[in-house]
Amino acid sequence: MENSVTIRSVTPSFAIAGGEIEVATDGFSAIHGEFGCYIGALPARVVAASSRRVLAIVPEGVAGEAGVELENRQGRSNTVTINVGRTIAEEMHIVANPAIDPRDGSVIITRSGSRGQKLEHTLYRIEPDGFVDELPAEIMNPTGIAFSPNGEMYVTNRAEGTVCRIDHGEGVAVYASGLGIATGIAFDAEGVMYVGDRSGTIYRIREFGRVSEFAEVEPSVAAYHLAFGQDGRLFVTAPGLSSHDCIYAIDADGKVERFIRGFGRPQGLAFDIEGNLYAAACYKGRHGIVRVDPAGIAAETVVAGNAMVGLCFDRDGNMIVATNDTLYSLEMGINGALNV
Repeated sequence: MENSVTIRSVTPSFAIAGGEIEVATDGFSAIHGEFGCYIGALPARVVAASSRRVLAIVPEGVAGEAGVELENRQGRSNTVTINVGRTIAEEMHIVANPAIDPRDGSVIITRSGSRGQKLEHTLYRIEPDGFVDELPAEIMNPTGIAFSPNGEMYVTNRAEGTVCRIDHGEGVAVYASGLGIATGIAFDAEGVMYVGDRSGTIYRIREFGRVSEFAEVEPSVAAYHLAFGQDGRLFVTAPGLSSHDCIYAIDADGKVERFIRGFGRPQGLAFDIEGNLYAAACYKGRHGIVRVDPAGIAAETVVAGNAMVGLCFDRDGNMIVATNDTLYSLEMGINGALNV
């Protein structure tokens, strides 16, 4: 009996390997234990099943458009397609957002290492054709990466509490120091730099070496993550140990507000041109990338995946997602706010 089992929907419709998807179904039975879920024609591990829904893990080896099917004694279901991220870099140690080089669209990431650990190569460039290149710049524990409005690359060094300018991928010049455990970094519309100290302070750096305290938020157990919204506010995550962490919004005067809460370990942030905020976080028990509407009212998980720490959008509308050790590209057709 073909298609006696029906898949009504699969959420989210984007995922990376290891992510958990929910398959809503009619006519499915797991009573006799003879059932399966297939993603991209590969068997997927089922973590929970009922007559109305199945939770399954996207298997390794699946990438791009992949059909999701269920099978039990009643037969095999219809096929619903999801999009699974393609791996573009592996064996890294990423702790924050990747960044897009405005000159050529390359993706820049860090291999950060543990605090105080000196690694041979710590900055990498993934060219548009997929080639992974080691940058010769030597910087210990690089964390946050951001490009200024004039295209200069800046990287925070959490081991030394500095932010450095990286010249042509080689030279390293300290731009500001005394920044505590310097992690997140972002520029406002006027080109002013902001850096987050993991212990609780957001610093504003108007020019070379000129550091002032801008705002105070809760300390983080990991790294601060910063991004500016189209309304000029600075959005910040400070991941803690609670399952109800918030995303902060800070106005131009340094006034801190809780924009939205209810997240487990929220980390990297990015905006699209419509003002939606995307965050790497756990939300309502689901790990992945969460989209929050501009008002901070509605939120939903749009990409399933574990251990996500950051994201950005490239020039082609792809979401670049970073886990602790791997970088993925997802064809989502979203224009990032910094790519207009």
